[in-house]
Amino acid sequence: QVQLVESGGGLVQAGGSLNLSCAASGSIFSINAMGWYRQAPGKQRELVATITSGASTNYADSVKGRFTISRDNAKNTLYLQMNSLKPEDTAVYYCNAEIKPMAHIFRVMNYWGKGTLVTVSS
Repeated sequence: QVQLVESGGGLVQAGGSLNLSCAASGSIFSINAMGWYRQAPGKQRELVATITSGASTNYADSVKGRFTISRDNAKNTLYLQMNSLKPEDTAVYYCNAEIKPMAHIFRVMNYWGKGTLVTVSS
């Protein structure tokens, strides 16, 4: 069974930094694109950043220049380095991955982590 587990969230002052991690585990054949999404209280979940298996990246305009997404394919781990944090970055951050599990190597399945809370105080 495939799982995504996020870590690294917490409370930080405005202007500070956090580094989120997402570890994929289980019977994995391969991982295609991975991404970070976030959901603030009372708002819909939104895309933060994505990265392909070839390391091409895409960012929401609101985080460009402040956040950096990266991945370690050998460790099946996704990262999000967040700098110059603002109170409006406060949200639950979710990891997402397109994975071919060993049980279905010809089928790409979409997985979500349970999220990690990031709180930025002003």
